[in-house]
Amino acid sequence: MTRPFPKFQFGSGLRLLLLITLIWLIQPAPLLIVPGPPQTVQTTHPIVGVHTRLTDEVEEWKIQRSLEMVRQMGSPWIVELFPWAYYHAEDGGIAWDHPDMVMEHAHAQGLKVIARIGLTPGWARPPDTPLNYLDATAYDDFAEFAARFAARYEDKLAAIIVGNEPNLSYEWGYREATAADYVELLKTVYPAVKAANPDVLVLGGALAPTLEPVGSPWGLNDLIYLDQMYAAGAADYFDGLAVHTYGLTFPALANPGAEILNFRRVELVREVMLRHGDADTQIYITEFGWNDHPRWTQAVRPGQRIQNTLDAFTHAEKNWPYVEMIAIWAFRFPAPTKSIMDYYTLVTPEFVEKPIYEELQRFTGN
Repeated sequence: MTRPFPKFQFGSGLRLLLLITLIWLIQPAPLLIVPGPPQTVQTTHPIVGVHTRLTDEVEEWKIQRSLEMVRQMGSPWIVELFPWAYYHAEDGGIAWDHPDMVMEHAHAQGLKVIARIGLTPGWARPPDTPLNYLDATAYDDFAEFAARFAARYEDKLAAIIVGNEPNLSYEWGYREATAADYVELLKTVYPAVKAANPDVLVLGGALAPTLEPVGSPWGLNDLIYLDQMYAAGAADYFDGLAVHTYGLTFPALANPGAEILNFRRVELVREVMLRHGDADTQIYITEFGWNDHPRWTQAVRPGQRIQNTLDAFTHAEKNWPYVEMIAIWAFRFPAPTKSIMDYYTLVTPEFVEKPIYEELQRFTGN
């Protein structure tokens, strides 16, 4: 015999439906985020840039606010990571939503974007290899993505960095870091990008400052690596050289030396370029800065960090006509890293301005 459906369940279900409808009706309307009217960066120091790290920022208003604060600080440049692995499917489809959002808001704020493209999709690398693993079998696929990126963003995009710190084995997925391999990548990517968008600059590098000797499993001295890049025929396949330089515990004006890692190591990089007759190519410093963690042995005090940063920009403007832009690592992270990385930032995840942000704002006339 079929049992009758209990009457009270109809009443309970109706009440639940009414409750859900009421909650839906009283919810605030979703925020409508629009880029707004075009803005212009006001600055007395156009060399200033920042590495924004919006890759993992999912809320559009936070992306907009970050880029707005970059403009208000007086920085015309941003460097941003656009991971190939996040967007490009094996069937050729590309998820453009997040890059579109970043590029649109950056353009609205009047910022020049240098896009760092890296990290390899699982379908483009051997099984059980890390995201950083990139070998010659995937160079054409990397070039295809870079070219489509350049074509899509046209005048919103200033430059593309091909990979990141290729002189470190970690950035090759713990493969040997050879300059010849990287030059082959440049030779594949450069013509593809230029065919798609001739106005976009292709930056080689960005070289990591390191003293690792020839034969080290971890990497290779950036000066030796750059020399080997030129020997392998790189000169015709990059429009600018991306370089990383950190001050560590050295003052900004400390003299460079072959066995020292400090801010002015860039001068030694330039000497290598000149030895190869490459005086016309500009350098873009896409990561630099000091850290003010209270307990890290390679950090400085907050006041020293501010002074070193301002001294570095001033020194570069006066003495390095070959340096186009210097980007501080890093503007802000979406969430605390709970590591020394938090002490490189200019703004907290909650958008609280650190003293160094305020001093840079004053430095640029804002």
